[in-house]
Amino acid sequence: MIEAFFLEGARTAALLMDVVVVLLLIFGALEALLFLLLRGIGSDPAGDVRRRAWLGFAVWIVLALEFALAADIIRTAIAPSWEAIGQLAAIAAIRTVLNLFLMRDINEQQARRG
Repeated sequence: MIEAFFLEGARTAALLMDVVVVLLLIFGALEALLFLLLRGIGSDPAGDVRRRAWLGFAVWIVLALEFALAADIIRTAIAPSWEAIGQLAAIAAIRTVLNLFLMRDINEQQARRG
């Protein structure tokens, strides 16, 4: 009975994390779009507005990736088959590489802005 309760709680936690991922991505996309609309894309010949919008959105993507990875870890913890562990390892590796590149680009953009 305790095991069934724990498994259901873990599934619910993973689902909630997936919901957080979607909400973060939607919020980040809306924020970037609003930023672009308010700052005026056409009045940005050097691309500074687009870069700043991308930078803001990239931060939300990085945060969403962290929650997505946490959800995958929870799912693998409650159903640890070798196939699930292999999939988690592949997903974690891809997300880690993507996260590293995004963070590098974010840091470079912030250094340029001063």
